[in-house]
Amino acid sequence: MVKKIGSFRRKTRHKLSKERKTKGKISFTSYFQKFEAGEKVLLKAEPAMHKGMYYPNYHGKIGIVKGRRGGCYEVVIKDHSKEKVLIIHPVHLRRM
Repeated sequence: MVKKIGSFRRKTRHKLSKERKTKGKISFTSYFQKFEAGEKVLLKAEPAMHKGMYYPNYHGKIGIVKGRRGGCYEVVIKDHSKEKVLIIHPVHLRRM
């Protein structure tokens, strides 16, 4: 079996990059935003913050907020035929 080399941020040069003007900055409005259960959200990673980030395979997917867990949200997404629950910080979510 092949052994993976590197972390989960490997091979994500374009996926986890920001525009030149916004590099390193985290928006307070996106950091402290609130979501209700049943609300649709878009998974868009904030590369400047690693806490509560999901695996990059799910980047750009649309999910439904199931509930809250600590400072993060439980988001249900559909991955092919399976439903998966991801725990994501609100800075990585966009309202649909």
